[in-house]
Amino acid sequence: MAIITLFSGSFCHDQQVAQGINRKLALRDVSDSLLLETSASFNLPESKFLEAMHGGSASLFGSKYPKDRKALLMRLKITLLELAREDNLLYSGFAGLLLDRNISHILRVCLIAPQDYRVKQAMKELGLSSREARKHIHRNDEACTEWTRHLFSQDPWEAELHDIIIPMDRTPVDQAIVIACENAVKEAVTTTPPSRNALEDALLAARVSLVLAAKGDDLKVTSEAGHISIEINKAPMRLEPFQEELKSLAATVPEVRSVRTQIGSSFLQPAIGLNVDLDVPTKILLVDDEREFVHTLSERLQNRNMETAIAYDGEEALSSMASDEPEVMVLDLKMPGIDGIEVLRRVKKEHPDVEVIILTGHGSEREEALATELGAFAYLHKPVNIEVLANTMKAAYRRVNEKKNDRARNRG
Repeated sequence: MAIITLFSGSFCHDQQVAQGINRKLALRDVSDSLLLETSASFNLPESKFLEAMHGGSASLFGSKYPKDRKALLMRLKITLLELAREDNLLYSGFAGLLLDRNISHILRVCLIAPQDYRVKQAMKELGLSSREARKHIHRNDEACTEWTRHLFSQDPWEAELHDIIIPMDRTPVDQAIVIACENAVKEAVTTTPPSRNALEDALLAARVSLVLAAKGDDLKVTSEAGHISIEINKAPMRLEPFQEELKSLAATVPEVRSVRTQIGSSFLQPAIGLNVDLDVPTKILLVDDEREFVHTLSERLQNRNMETAIAYDGEEALSSMASDEPEVMVLDLKMPGIDGIEVLRRVKKEHPDVEVIILTGHGSEREEALATELGAFAYLHKPVNIEVLANTMKAAYRRVNEKKNDRARNRG
């Protein structure tokens, strides 16, 4: 019998589908017990593993994922692979994507539907308003996207990540259960000696990866019948001693027969010296409800060594700033809920040291005059030349530092 994993968008009936599959195939559902078993095996709290998958509490400009994320995910993977040794397994959740694609007796099922369908489901199931439902779904989709991009540099609903994608807006739950069950008993996903060997190789590679986790995220470990290959994609200061250290550590794992290292295709040489631009703000908040635009803008700024955080509306921006204040904010005017002018008004009242740059595609002379009166550092129009924006942000940051220096002199 195959192993089935379910990866689902929010409000796509994953629980009902999982329950129906279990009724038909009598599989072991480890969806709820995986964290508990991993916690017991490695003597760590379940919350650590949840944070590694979904993120935990964090400031706006800090990572919400634990620093030892790779090690935590390897522990989850090891537990899931050990459970999978016995077949007849069902897992619904993020961790199913940790299982290697070359284990052919795993059936990977994805449940998804358009946002409008899921909004209606969220309103029905949780009693949310349409706006609240969209916001809830948006947060969940962002978590899904971060997860698959972290693992594969791919978006969550891309076909190559899954064996079957079931559109739940067009597929009744009972039919989705039948589709999954019928495919689970096909010869293509039957457990065979090669597929079982692939599972054992994946398990050994995960154990070696755990031992090497502290050595960086740029190591890719594979195994073939106990022969370990370690791919290095980022160079340390001294490569040869690093390679020998990796071999020694990997060799401590039981069942490892040999270890070799190789340079990966994305190998990066260490930078010689540091190129630090002291004019670049270290905390930048982009506030815009146009998701595609603001993500593109963020990427272009990051290419200029400007690290950014993103808020998709005024409410989110103000809430986040209460715990972690940016130095420079780039703010759209036309947004649902609290508009940009009101955000500017509150920011300059409650966080006067923050310099705010208005970036809008729908502004007027009246709004520009009001924004200036309220204390905006600059007023720019979309589409904006990225160099003009970057230079404006640097100028805003210089003003931030000037105000800090003035206060320091006055205290002296």
